[in-house]
Amino acid sequence: MTETIRASIYDYPRYYDLVFGSDWKAECDFLQACFDRFATGTVRRVFEPACGTGRLMFRLAKAGYDVSGLDLNERAVEFCNERLARHGFARSAFVADMTDFRVRRKVDAAFNTINSFRHLLSERAARAHLQCVAEALRKGGLYLLGIHLTPTRGRPSSEESWSARRGNLAVNTQMWELDRDPVERIERFAMQFDVYTPTRHMRLDDELVLRAYSMTQFQQLVDSVPSLRIVETYDFHYEIDQPIEVSETVEDVVYVLKKV
Repeated sequence: MTETIRASIYDYPRYYDLVFGSDWKAECDFLQACFDRFATGTVRRVFEPACGTGRLMFRLAKAGYDVSGLDLNERAVEFCNERLARHGFARSAFVADMTDFRVRRKVDAAFNTINSFRHLLSERAARAHLQCVAEALRKGGLYLLGIHLTPTRGRPSSEESWSARRGNLAVNTQMWELDRDPVERIERFAMQFDVYTPTRHMRLDDELVLRAYSMTQFQQLVDSVPSLRIVETYDFHYEIDQPIEVSETVEDVVYVLKKV
């Protein structure tokens, strides 16, 4: 019998980490390649706003970086810090709002790769976030921001699915569109985790509300923060030698922003 729970997926960090942490190697390699190619000077201190479970923070710490991050969800932050501590690293994640934060020391790079930016539902909040990141970066530092754009030509993607397994735990994930408001630029998606163990099947039902961006709208947002500029763009294949040109049909983009 399936046990169904209506809850935030972010309140179940173990399952979230399994699903979204499975592709960490490609992302980590890409981040480090961007640090080497685009940052002015050496990157040592890195920061992740909306770090969640710290799936990338942990791996970057193992690679020798000084890592820190923030998230609104206390359970995710605790999961992140427990894993860092278990492997001998500082408990460097903290609970904070990504639109209103300060770091103790300026960082060399920041990253947010899986669309968390779109949880900020207003232009004011999005700009405040970019301004906070810009203030946290030293001059010549980078912000690697992954975002799912709304294409202005062709139909946007409306459904995605993922699966991951670790030992006796398996999680199948589906995400599908509920509705879009192009005037208010709000998109609502259903998110479902089907969690399987040898003795249990649990279903987590959640709803995500995200702000929509066309390529022009995102460009205008970045232009409103004078200390940041776009220096390169990539897709979610994370191939450092294969940058892309963002067009009206492109959806998945990693923007390489640099503090000037």
